[in-house]
Parts: sequence; structure tokens; C-alpha cells
Amino acid sequence: MVFTKRLREGVRRGEITCSVRIWTQPDVKVGARYSMEEGEIEVDSITPIGFPDITPELARESGFLGVLDLLKVAQHGKGENIYLVRFHYVPPRTKRPGQHRPA
Repeated sequence: MVFTKRLREGVRRGEITCSVRIWTQPDVKVGARYSMEEGEIEVDSITPIGFPDITPELARESGFLGVLDLLKVAQHGKGENIYLVRFHYVPPRTKRPGQHRPA
């Protein structure tokens, strides 16, 4: 899953934990992890929803100013199905001092 640049910091801070996506079919799987620049997100759930479910509250929870702002970004390709994807951020693993990777 790719996030617009302005949302990435909110995802990393754990302030954004869901995303509305308009796809032909889900492009992610529950339990799978997807890379970000730093760390990953792990998908917790994918729920089909309709336009009436996209409320101003859901838009703000997704990191947007409102419904129109969200809809400008939510469309991915030719899809017409709307999905609410809930996820959590997984920070990158930090190496402990003196820890080496095998050659």
C-alpha cells in the first residue's frame, strides 16, 4: 500500500490507522505487511463499504481534511469497489550494537 507523502508521518506516529481505497478488488491481504520508506504497515482488516459510509469522521481518521479531500486520493485505477483497510504501523528493526549480519 502506498500513501501520499503528506500522510506518511501520521501513519508512522500511529495517528492514521485506516485508509479508504477504491479498487476493482482488494490489492492487499489481511495479515500481510507492506513496506514504507521506514518500517512497514500490517493490514488488520479489509471491509467493503459504500459511499454513505465515507463520513467526515472517517475521512479525518484516514488523515484527510474531509470527504472530498479523501476521494481525490482514494481512487486507484479503474476500480469501483470501496474498501476500508485498517492497519497498524510496524517500526523498522534496529540493530543492536555489535550485531552483525551473516556474510
